[in-house]
Amino acid sequence: MSGYVRVATVDDLPVGEGMAVKVGGRLVALFHTERGWFALDDTCPHQGMPLSEGRLDGETVTCAWHAWNFDLKTGAATLGAFGGVAAYDVRVEDADVLIAPRHAWPGTFPGKDLPTGRR
Repeated sequence: MSGYVRVATVDDLPVGEGMAVKVGGRLVALFHTERGWFALDDTCPHQGMPLSEGRLDGETVTCAWHAWNFDLKTGAATLGAFGGVAAYDVRVEDADVLIAPRHAWPGTFPGKDLPTGRR
């Protein structure tokens, strides 16, 4: 468990759902899918809406407000968005769901991937 933060138990979040948890003072969206557990920054870079309330499809979450899509493993934008959000490493030990206190994959943010002069 070294350095990881306990944020839930496996019974707290059914398969196919997400919820917001706090890790090191930051809101993180925790997702439980058929393929495992995933965690991303809980803020969509478009207009700051919570990704934890988004729709899951395989290893992708779609923001409930403006349909921006993000890969649950990497946080990379997959449709409708530039850049991405930070992704966190998740572990399950016994019945505890643990998240690394620092993001594992930094993602990039809107504007950073645009050509010069279009920011």
